[in-house]
Amino acid sequence: MDNLTPMMQQYMKIKSQYKDAIIFFRLGDFFEMFFDDAITASKELEITLTQRDCGLDEKAPMCGVPHHVAESYISKLVNKGYKVAICDQLEDPALAKGIVKRDVVKVVTPGTITDSISLDDKTNNFLLSIYLDKFGVGISYVDNSTGEMYTTELLDEEDKCFSFIIDELGKTLPSEILCNDYLLQNNKLLRVIKTKINPFINTYDDKELIEDEIKGAIAKQFKVNNLKRLDIDGKIYSIIATSKLIDYLHSTQKNTLDHINNISFYNPKKYMIMDMNTRANLEILETIKSRDKKGALIGIIDKTKTAMGGRLLKKWLEQPLLDKRSINYRLNIVDYFYNNSMFLDDIRRILNNIYDIERLTSKISNGNCNGRDLISLKNSINNLPNIKKLLDSTDNGDLRKIGNEIDDLKDIYTLIDKSILDDPPISVKEGALIKNGFNTKLDEIRESSLKGKEWLSGLESDEKNKTGIKNLKIGYNRITGYYFEVTKSNLSLVPDYYIRKQTLANSERYYTEELKNMESKILGAEEKSLRMEYEIFQDIRNSVKNEIVRIQNVSKQIAVIDVLSNFALVSKNHNFTRPELNSKGIIQIEGGRHPVVETTIDNNLFVPNDTYLDTSKNMIQIITGPNMAGKSTYMRQVAIITLLAQIGSFVPAEYSNIGIVDRIFTRIGASDNLSQGESTFMVEMNEVSNIIKSATNNSLIILDEVGRGTSTYDGLSIAWAVVEYIAEKVKAKTLFATHYHELTQLQEKLDGVINLTITAEERGNDIVFLRKIVKGSTNRSYGIQVARLAGIHEDIINRATEVLSSIEGSHVLNLNSSPKVNEKQLNLMDYKKDYFIDRIKNIDIDSTTPKEALSILYNLVEDANSLKERA
Repeated sequence: MDNLTPMMQQYMKIKSQYKDAIIFFRLGDFFEMFFDDAITASKELEITLTQRDCGLDEKAPMCGVPHHVAESYISKLVNKGYKVAICDQLEDPALAKGIVKRDVVKVVTPGTITDSISLDDKTNNFLLSIYLDKFGVGISYVDNSTGEMYTTELLDEEDKCFSFIIDELGKTLPSEILCNDYLLQNNKLLRVIKTKINPFINTYDDKELIEDEIKGAIAKQFKVNNLKRLDIDGKIYSIIATSKLIDYLHSTQKNTLDHINNISFYNPKKYMIMDMNTRANLEILETIKSRDKKGALIGIIDKTKTAMGGRLLKKWLEQPLLDKRSINYRLNIVDYFYNNSMFLDDIRRILNNIYDIERLTSKISNGNCNGRDLISLKNSINNLPNIKKLLDSTDNGDLRKIGNEIDDLKDIYTLIDKSILDDPPISVKEGALIKNGFNTKLDEIRESSLKGKEWLSGLESDEKNKTGIKNLKIGYNRITGYYFEVTKSNLSLVPDYYIRKQTLANSERYYTEELKNMESKILGAEEKSLRMEYEIFQDIRNSVKNEIVRIQNVSKQIAVIDVLSNFALVSKNHNFTRPELNSKGIIQIEGGRHPVVETTIDNNLFVPNDTYLDTSKNMIQIITGPNMAGKSTYMRQVAIITLLAQIGSFVPAEYSNIGIVDRIFTRIGASDNLSQGESTFMVEMNEVSNIIKSATNNSLIILDEVGRGTSTYDGLSIAWAVVEYIAEKVKAKTLFATHYHELTQLQEKLDGVINLTITAEERGNDIVFLRKIVKGSTNRSYGIQVARLAGIHEDIINRATEVLSSIEGSHVLNLNSSPKVNEKQLNLMDYKKDYFIDRIKNIDIDSTTPKEALSILYNLVEDANSLKERA
């Protein structure tokens, strides 16, 4: 360390404090990286790796980027999962005595980044904190780019806490989490987090938790005397998780964080819960295969005009409501927009002119905003009076109330309008920011600078006349200042009082004492003007910063209006209708459609279907029918229609009456999890197990092909038992699609089970899917016909048909077992042994499984006992 140059010693000292981060070290106009940081950054950013003398025998690896474009390079590193510590110069290098003072001014991480280049406008970027022990768990999360902060907790046994953590992570999808060592000790939970979420993970020390200090830090952040004024008062797990979150934010952002001024505690039981599998299977936010919005539900229903509205829509999709009154509040407003087309068009036209106010407030709070950001805020505020006027003019009480509550922020608009030029530069330190007339002193300085430049123009004209040098001109650059430039052909005319300043290839540059004196005055005025403009801009920014809470409140109201008007527009464009709601557990849908699938089918050929589910006679639907016929689409559309209804949207159906469900579960499709050593069948069983343990009689369950990942009889047995358990113990509304036709027998055995099938029509060797759900069942899967449609070679098709005929002829499975002997048969047989001999002779020993043999033997014993009793 002692052998290093003074500058490198400074670097190493700072690096020792931020070992887990790549240091962006400011040197002049560049941010440089050294040693291992440089090697890593050069590879990840694809920039040239060079060397620099560091005082050691070997030079230090080095790479760098210009400071004015550093943000984009930092974003690239953070998006790849790195932390970046920005080490800036804390003093003017020209005034520094010795080594320029430097220190880390900000640490940028995946969960704290606010750069608009890296963030999706309509997606939150959450940093999440978890505190876990054997008695409970607290979870808090924040979006540093918007200021939103939420928290929740669960006091329960470990297994339920683990499921709770996964559900919350699946909902928030944080890019970074903070956790204590207790969580890291559970390898299975950690593997699930890394495999399914893959966030950047940090740990914190929770060995010394002093309650007063923790509560004090939270109270200080939210500017309250104690936690009684906050939702988290008394919720110790949430308090610990929140305190660790705030500590981390302060240590990385090194700022006041004024935009994070409120925290909302929520009870997950007040919202519909969907686990990660359900969100994925229903393709709510992205498709399973391409992970793209196009083809997902959000791609159809998100036509929001503002970034705030887009983020709020996602939040509503993640947390559908359970309260009927709250859902109807949203539906009433959507209904008004839907039935007032001109009003809807007017509102959405205005919303189109509003920028991302939430993220602008974050930049203002962090001191990162520039003149253009303030102009964007001003232009957004300029639309508020028109929105208020429109809302006040309606005969909808809820909309009028929102209109009355919207703050027009007129004072903020006036301040920015009077002070900031309409087209300011990106930089806030190079002038051209403040309007003339806003600050008298600044105007005076500018005037003196302007007069100096006018004097220069006059001087140039005078010198041309005095010297006879017609092409003489006065020039300026930042290094040499002002000068007279004379071409080589006119050097003989240069007077004695000109002092040579610089020699060029085709000219000479000179100055005079008079020019030098005026240069000092002009440059002094310009420097003073730039400094004063920046100071004035900071004052304006701070004035706006003091009103952040007001601005954030308006932003939230705009987001609500945006989402609800969006629902109305989507409903008009896609022929959605308003759902009715009930608390009786009935789901009745007439002419229901899948909102995504119907857009992919040409000529409006999507076949709508009806649905009726209740909690008694129509609780479980066993759905049979061929592959590709539409079973999965039908089941998904029921879940999506229910989901849309509970977020307050109209739904794709001719009519619907939705019984509010507390959870939606899905088990659809085949997938494995090789990274955790789990086969397709194990994944399926894990998911089914979770559903059985978590579902209530108010849940909606979607099961598709349960048991298909193992042998036929194992799978059939499991599927049979699962349906029985749901019908007798869970009593949840269930859609169960299967190719095990034997399960249709359950309609006769269990209350609440009904059989449905997808209609198909055979035309010769081909099959036509009619995609209509009807009552009844089928004993065929049409797998061979589907294989023919897929283009399987005809020889294979023919052989498969032969094999199928052979199997169906000799391998009969009857879960009803052999029929019992009736009264008439008993009289006829008259206890003759021939009855049992005939029964035994007809058993196909070669094709009978042990399980079937036991069933046959059991029935023979039963028959024998019956005959004996009759005798």
